[in-house]
Amino acid sequence: MISIAVASNNNYAILMAVLIKSIVFNHHTDEDITFYVLNDKISSSNQDKINSLIKNSPEITIKWINADSVFPKNVKFPMDNSAFPFTAYLRLFAPFVVEESVKKLIYFDVDMVVRKDVSELWNMNMQGYTMAAVLDVGKTAGTPWGGIPNYKQLGIDANAKYFNSGMMIIDCEKWRNENIPEMVFKAMRDNIEHVNFADQYGLNVVFTGKWLAIDPLWNWFANIYHPNPKCIHYLDIKPIFKSYNSDIVLQKEFFKYLEMTPWKGISLKSDFSRLLGKAIIKFKKKFISLVS
Repeated sequence: MISIAVASNNNYAILMAVLIKSIVFNHHTDEDITFYVLNDKISSSNQDKINSLIKNSPEITIKWINADSVFPKNVKFPMDNSAFPFTAYLRLFAPFVVEESVKKLIYFDVDMVVRKDVSELWNMNMQGYTMAAVLDVGKTAGTPWGGIPNYKQLGIDANAKYFNSGMMIIDCEKWRNENIPEMVFKAMRDNIEHVNFADQYGLNVVFTGKWLAIDPLWNWFANIYHPNPKCIHYLDIKPIFKSYNSDIVLQKEFFKYLEMTPWKGISLKSDFSRLLGKAIIKFKKKFISLVS
């Protein structure tokens, strides 16, 4: 059984549908797949559309887990200045809400398309590590425009490998025993003025020198063309927006799978809706930080 966690709010339900469809379409080995959908207020109609993706695939299961039951009660989120929604933090708690029998979990951001059989990723040797991932665009902690801005103060080597948290293979038992969410949140709270990419900052602080780097084709960034990536990550503006500015060939790959979903034929969205969404998230964070 392959166990996969994804997290989304209603705004990105369409992206999650494309991701799930791409995984199912390209899965050819005999392992069953269970998707654990960490659901941040996705509408019932969108849930129905996503469930329809697997109606002819008895070997695939989708389990919906509401965000309210994922986050611990009275959890206090670090209030950074980014436009990442609180939905992003759901992934940190995924190993705590799956069944105890689930020993390993693959996490995917929803702005991805998987082009190869996910069983290859699933059967990768973790070599005793708690987590495996792919190097980020900024490959080291000391990267000036990314990485860990205060790496010197934290005693981290400038050349320490820095990963992108959009795809992670997680040893659930080790993750729970080490209480990774609390460690990540503490790293963020203690260094909040330096937090640049939400929990990716905290994850890299916590896992510096303690994670397994795997084939970059399993988290290939769409701003750089490659003829055969195993998993495409649309890091910047998403393919559903008119202002999409990454590789056009890789955008077409997204729409190949979109046309296999109930959202086929949709028009590209305006940039206004994207920018408004970011502004609302930043406003909420600022408001919460002022009243808490």
